Amino acid sequence: MDFLHHIFGFNSESPLLFTQFYFWAFFALVYAVFALIMEVKPILNPSLKGRTSISEKELPSLQGGAGGRLRLHLRNIFLMAVSWFFYYKTSGLFLLILIFVTISDWLIAKRIYACQSSPISHSPNGASNSPQSGRPIAAKMWLALSVVIDLGLLCYFKYAYFFTNVVNDLLGTEFAVFDIFAYIGNGFSESGRFMVDKIILPVGISFYLFQVMSYTIDVYRGLVKPVRNILDFGFYVSFFPGLVAGPIVRANEFIPQLYKPFCLSRRLFGLAVFWILNGLIKKIVLSDYLAVNLIDRVFENPLLFSGFENLFALFAYSLQVYADFSGYTDIAIGIAMLLGFYLPQNFDSPYKSRNPQEFWRRWHMSLSRWLKSYLYIPLGGNRSIMGKPMKNKIAAGNFNSFITMLLGGLWHGASWNFVIWGALNGVGMIVYKVWAKMNWNIKMLLMTLLMGSLWVAYALLSAPIWNLFFVWGIALWIGTFVRYIYWWIERIGHFAISGTPRAKIIGWISGGWAVVQTFVFITFTRLFFRSGSNLDPATANQEAWETAKNMVNQIGGAWNSSIIPDFLWEYRYVVILFVLGMVVHWLPNRVKRWYRIRFCQLPIWAIILIAVVAIIGVYQFVTADLQAFIYFQF
Repeated sequence: MDFLHHIFGFNSESPLLFTQFYFWAFFALVYAVFALIMEVKPILNPSLKGRTSISEKELPSLQGGAGGRLRLHLRNIFLMAVSWFFYYKTSGLFLLILIFVTISDWLIAKRIYACQSSPISHSPNGASNSPQSGRPIAAKMWLALSVVIDLGLLCYFKYAYFFTNVVNDLLGTEFAVFDIFAYIGNGFSESGRFMVDKIILPVGISFYLFQVMSYTIDVYRGLVKPVRNILDFGFYVSFFPGLVAGPIVRANEFIPQLYKPFCLSRRLFGLAVFWILNGLIKKIVLSDYLAVNLIDRVFENPLLFSGFENLFALFAYSLQVYADFSGYTDIAIGIAMLLGFYLPQNFDSPYKSRNPQEFWRRWHMSLSRWLKSYLYIPLGGNRSIMGKPMKNKIAAGNFNSFITMLLGGLWHGASWNFVIWGALNGVGMIVYKVWAKMNWNIKMLLMTLLMGSLWVAYALLSAPIWNLFFVWGIALWIGTFVRYIYWWIERIGHFAISGTPRAKIIGWISGGWAVVQTFVFITFTRLFFRSGSNLDPATANQEAWETAKNMVNQIGGAWNSSIIPDFLWEYRYVVILFVLGMVVHWLPNRVKRWYRIRFCQLPIWAIILIAVVAIIGVYQFVTADLQAFIYFQF
């Protein structure tokens, strides 16, 4: 019985993770049944070598004749059941919330479509009859109901403590959060087995709620038609590779795949294995090793470490959070590909970005697209502010961009540090937009004035933060000066050196410095992102602020350069991994594409052998319990 409970029961201390051996045993069993349903043979079929798909006409010969469509239905039902079990093993009885929003949004979307597709009759004088003319309003009401349900659940589970504390602080009240689930669970449970004393955030709720919201909104906009049946919709919402940490998949991207024939070519098999291995290496070798052996130590008590150690840990965290989240996405893409489905790309080498705006086009791309489509554009885009049309499109765009980033920060966590993080990124995007339109003479003048102001503050004020700003200001001034010189060379020396190797070198230096400056900016905003992660909501704000303040104080005022050689030797493996990780990240895309294609072209036996050896090597880096994915908290 204990064995069965371990397999089928929920253990909050041991959720089902992609990095656990237990998960891969689970997936092997799932894939074995999946192979029986779909008759997975094509990877051994030489005629399909290198192909990524097959036509409808070829389906019967590969998947059992006329039973091909039945197999697709059985596959969808089976994988939905597997996804529900996966989520239960990750979040327990919170599975009921997933099922609830699946049913409610499917029914609401059908009502929205029915309201909009019903013919509208007209009276002889051309006016609409009142019952029919009310149908568009009914569609809006149904959409509003869907948004209220989904956002209501998100706000309750994620922001109840945060909003209650804000109200109490502003009004001097003493409101307490009422946990209805604890009330019900504790009332019906006498054994104490289900006793809870606070609201627990269900894993992945932010991701799947955004997915169902995009579905009902797109049905309302007429971009997609309602799914044929609730089982297919349930599969779309709960597909387990991307269920708990994204990517956020839109209905028009995924649902058509439910009805397409399945094929797994040798090339796709190799590509799927590559993404899985790539994700495991990122997660375990880079993210977990850096976190356990340096980053967590520094962030837990920054005052025990020097300024250099704090700074290195902060930069290492930028690599950690990227390796963690993109690693999960890579594994999800690979698993989905083995099952015949394609999830959207979620990262595009974001640290190659030359400005904050470009960074957010490359980072968590599925969330960025969602925020643009369902928040930025409805807010007015670059046309209006709060429904008021604006002649100044730049001002409207900047205002709505800032609000979008602010709310995007709040989406990541229910504490003020995430709001600050989002606000800083919003300000960074606005500053860049304004900066990009300035004349370079004005840019150089402003940077010189800024540098002078920072020098005065550095000389007169002893606060460590001014030391930090002064050093950062020097870096910004140097970067601006390099690009200023390049601008003048292009302007007055066009006929002499334009297009020459010298000009290209100057251009590389200018572009490279822009990349470095953007990376530094993004890294320092992450100080607020990391400080409040995984903290109790009641104490998150204070603890996050203390951590951020202490790290800034150490970086700005406790710089002990004499310990740098000892640090580099003591943490040599951490330093080596950090350098290797950044080098691989900054490799040209054509190089990454080359070795990815070469891997896919290997024989099946070679791919499997490399996978086995790589996995054995990867798990040698496990120095502590495997860490949960960072974005599980969102």
